[in-house]
Amino acid sequence: MAAQAQGSELVNVVVLLAAGVIAVPVFKRIGLGSVLGYLAAGLAIGPFGLGFFADPQAILHVAELGVVMFLFIIGLEMRPSHLWSLRRDIFGLGTAQIALCSAAMTGVGLLFGFPPVVAFIGAMGFVLTSTAIVMQILGERGDLALPRGQRIVAILLFEDLLIVPLLALVALMAPPDASGVTHSRWLDIGIAMASLATLLAAGIWLLNPLFRVLAAAKAREVMTAAALLVVLGAALLMQIGGLSMAMGAFLAGVLLSESTFRHQLEADVEPFRGILLGLFFLSVGMSLNLTVVAANWPLIVGGVLTLMLVKALCIYIVARLLKSCHTESLDRAVLMAQGGEFAFVLFSAAAAAKLIDAEINANLTAIVVLSMTLTPLAIIALRKLSPKIALSLEGVDEPNGLSGSVLLIGFGRFGQVVSQSLLARGVEVSIIDTDVEMIESAQTFGFKVYYGDGTRLDVLHASGADSAQLIAICIDDRAAATITAQLIRHEFPQARLLARSFDREHALDLVHAGVDLQVRETFESAMRFGEAALVELGVPVDEAAEVVADIRRRDAERFELELVGGVRAGTSLLYGNMQQTPLIAPKPRPSRQDHEDEHAPGISA
Repeated sequence: MAAQAQGSELVNVVVLLAAGVIAVPVFKRIGLGSVLGYLAAGLAIGPFGLGFFADPQAILHVAELGVVMFLFIIGLEMRPSHLWSLRRDIFGLGTAQIALCSAAMTGVGLLFGFPPVVAFIGAMGFVLTSTAIVMQILGERGDLALPRGQRIVAILLFEDLLIVPLLALVALMAPPDASGVTHSRWLDIGIAMASLATLLAAGIWLLNPLFRVLAAAKAREVMTAAALLVVLGAALLMQIGGLSMAMGAFLAGVLLSESTFRHQLEADVEPFRGILLGLFFLSVGMSLNLTVVAANWPLIVGGVLTLMLVKALCIYIVARLLKSCHTESLDRAVLMAQGGEFAFVLFSAAAAAKLIDAEINANLTAIVVLSMTLTPLAIIALRKLSPKIALSLEGVDEPNGLSGSVLLIGFGRFGQVVSQSLLARGVEVSIIDTDVEMIESAQTFGFKVYYGDGTRLDVLHASGADSAQLIAICIDDRAAATITAQLIRHEFPQARLLARSFDREHALDLVHAGVDLQVRETFESAMRFGEAALVELGVPVDEAAEVVADIRRRDAERFELELVGGVRAGTSLLYGNMQQTPLIAPKPRPSRQDHEDEHAPGISA
């Protein structure tokens, strides 16, 4: 019997993994995203699909750890100083959005005929956006680190904090005969405060010393176990205090964000986070009770559409009032228009307090789950239906009648370094780029960069290309760099043309396009690196320089051959490591680190 039970559990694990492995690549391939793939897979294998699982709530409780670990990783990226810089968005933007949304959606509940208490609880549950879904979509789009993404993260953090007073409010509204709900309310608050204080104290005085001791032991598996211990321990501590597990993990991440072990912790937790977060979405899909939806479909469908539209409208209004552009406001409204996982916690607490009955709980839960399922589709629809968004150039100037001796196209890391030699000699340099955020950032460092696309002839004329003595193409787009080089050579032959190349093939393309000089972006740094390596091995400095000069000569000869015979020509000029006798026998010499390590404590010879 025991073997049969274990076999059944193994089948469940295999089914869960197979559902995600099959559905997610398919949905991503057709452009529907991983979240919708997980949700659809969960619905397919759940009690209202193929019936592999009868109790999705049991899986949901475990899968919530994926959200917990996600918040921990986000916390690792949020240094206290950065978190403090978001305080206006967290408490200002978050408060405004939640206040308007909760008032409007409570009104919707009243219009649907619910009593005031039920309408309020339903509205507040829907106000709490799904952190897991929004974070996943932001991560897939690469928006988490952008200002618009940071504002959404700030609102989500405030909503996670809001679950605590909401649960306390449910207890206050509970009828006197609700057994155990109002009992020892002050004791519960005291336990919550004690849990929070314990977590903060452990994070400040215990975690870093603990990881230093474990790192000295050099046991990788123990470091991984310790990372999981911190995440799950913080979540458990918050749960004991009646607070949000995800918020506990987030605070633990923030407290470790300036630790030297931050990157190691993130690498250790990331695989578990990904698997459990996928499991969370699967379990949400399983939780969609199609029987309840079928029995009350007018109420549920009407509730989902009305609440999502009202919430989206309120979010858009608040965003516009607080000076966000139309594009960002609309994107935030659609992205955050659903209910979230904390709604399940709030509805369960309200049911236990006898504020709502089982049928209303089922209906509200179905509305929230369905809204979470529709969100990825709404995002896709917005992307498909929206017209091409014009880039906001507020605070950014476009070129008009520039006349610098040098036109620098592209001001990324490469272009920034190039500019220093020119500016140091007093050369007048005009700079254009297409990255608005970089242009705004460059202004704070004393650079005037204009918004301009080097592949457009009108922009080049406005940037002074017709009078420039030299034009430097420093952009990090291979195809655009080649097109720009061809255009400049044809239209502005008076200018010397220099270009950044990515590799040998790109260098050949640029030479054929007519550039006067191209520099492979990694070549010079690699040559310096190789020369330094020889010196560190004991080769005299002058001999190392001779070797590097020989490599340069061979590379130039090889490049000339490649211009005629293609990229495979001239391979005989390369030094390979197959059956080759070293030209120089290196003489090992002690490095500075060796001298330091001789006296380092705890290091054996």
